[in-house]
Amino acid sequence: MRKHPKSELPTKICACCGRPFTWRKKWEKVWLEVKYCSDRCRALKRNKISSI
Repeated sequence: MRKHPKSELPTKICACCGRPFTWRKKWEKVWLEVKYCSDRCRALKRNKISSI
């Protein structure tokens, strides 16, 4: 199995903080649904929505 350089991995922009993040192996099956770069961003976004 040949590995690809990190520069060739797909990237997205985090819906909470706006930073770019790259594909991870653990997101292989759910990459299309991933919106946040970390658990922290996911939790902060959830808190912002519930406080409105």
